[in-house]
Amino acid sequence: MVANTLSLENEVFVTFAFYAAVVIFKTILMSVWTARFRLPRKTPPLPEDYSLFTENGPKSINTVHRDPDIERVRRCHRNDLENVIPFVLIGLLYVLIGPNAVTATWHFRIFAGCRLLYTFAFLNGISVARAPGFLGGLGVNISMSLQVLSATMKYM
Repeated sequence: MVANTLSLENEVFVTFAFYAAVVIFKTILMSVWTARFRLPRKTPPLPEDYSLFTENGPKSINTVHRDPDIERVRRCHRNDLENVIPFVLIGLLYVLIGPNAVTATWHFRIFAGCRLLYTFAFLNGISVARAPGFLGGLGVNISMSLQVLSATMKYM
């Protein structure tokens, strides 16, 4: 049963795998986005990394670690980690309970869309779009969690 559920023959699993890969890839790219700001501003994350930025001598290093752009990207990345990891874990459990394919697809699409909206809004300082992006993704995780709990409680 589980082998068939977690296979490319299961439409729900394929859809989940696609959207999970999208949000995981986006989360991975946040590290690259952080480096995009660190490197030109010569702002290494740790003192042991200062030697990587000393081409013009130690005075060319920005030892202040509170660059607002870098911190914005790091906070957005941290928020991804706090939301994408639960999505992937609860999403796998959700796939295992055999949800309706249309309902499951909407759960996965909404989560991915909300994470993309949240990231765009966060990185561009658009506070009015951040809340819907966050709350939509949170709602999807809560909905899937409740459905998994409901489906498994009868076996307890």
